[in-house]
Amino acid sequence: MNLKTLLTFDDVLLLPQYSDIKSRSEVTLSSSMSEGVELRVPIIASPMDTVCGVAMSTKIADFGGLGIVHRYNSIDEQAAIVSKVSEAGTKLVGAAIGVTGDYLQRARELVSAGASILCLDVAHGDHLLTHLALYNIKDKYGHLVHLMAGNVATYAGALALAQLGVNSIRVGIGGGSICSTRIQTGHGMPTLASIIDCTEIKQKFPDVKIIADGGIKNSGDIVKALAAGADVVMVGSLIAGTTEAPGTVIHKGGETFKSYRGMASKDAQMDWRGKVSSLEGVATVVPYKGAVLEVLQGLENGIRSGLSYSGAKNLDELRKNAQFVRQTQSGLSESNTHIMWRY
Repeated sequence: MNLKTLLTFDDVLLLPQYSDIKSRSEVTLSSSMSEGVELRVPIIASPMDTVCGVAMSTKIADFGGLGIVHRYNSIDEQAAIVSKVSEAGTKLVGAAIGVTGDYLQRARELVSAGASILCLDVAHGDHLLTHLALYNIKDKYGHLVHLMAGNVATYAGALALAQLGVNSIRVGIGGGSICSTRIQTGHGMPTLASIIDCTEIKQKFPDVKIIADGGIKNSGDIVKALAAGADVVMVGSLIAGTTEAPGTVIHKGGETFKSYRGMASKDAQMDWRGKVSSLEGVATVVPYKGAVLEVLQGLENGIRSGLSYSGAKNLDELRKNAQFVRQTQSGLSESNTHIMWRY
């Protein structure tokens, strides 16, 4: 058995390089997903019921990113959310669909309600049902909307989706902060390694975009994902707990929290389909973070700084200039702030 060593975000750092960037304002973070789908910042809100609803989709789009409205509700309920976001004047509205059952009806209603991006949202995107659903969706709506699909972890999985005509691919299995897929099933792949592997499809399909999804804990991880070849990142925990996230507000011990849960957790499965199958997620709470625009601004500032350390004024230059090095566990400890005293 020949085993590879696979790396993820905490295993690497980017080497600082000569930079002539005098101000972060010189850095451009724009990313073109497809014709008509242009992002000012490469950040997408995950289609989870404690992350992305009306308020989140609207605010993140106003900021220059993109929200994907979750599918864990009825068709009418999801279409109503999409319609409200679209009526608010938001040009880019994403919505998730499944790959079985009423997914074609759901897709039809979402497109009618104003969705400009359809996301085939399943845990294992390299699957026959995903491929069949994508074929059907592409045939009916591929000329009307941007098609996003996933999740996959390998070059082969990404290549199959690209060959079926997707515009973008969600890359990452088992890395999410509330995902337990790797523990429950023994399957997965470090997200950074998946990005590096899946990005190789661009040699054959240069217009297909790679979305890094899972394991991203901070703006530094976003910079590493983009440097490794991702076009954008998808985040959940980073923006969960904000005012605009749909999670329930919880007050305890004088502090404020909001609910945050994986869609394969017991709580989520019972709420949206009344039964539980494979448990590949957990439910928890996160501290209340305030307005999402402040969180997004902090992430944008960190990403801009990250590009400047590589002497890159845009994402293309970052990918061209980036030089990764491995760090030891001691290096990781040194990387974190380590003289924090409570007082």
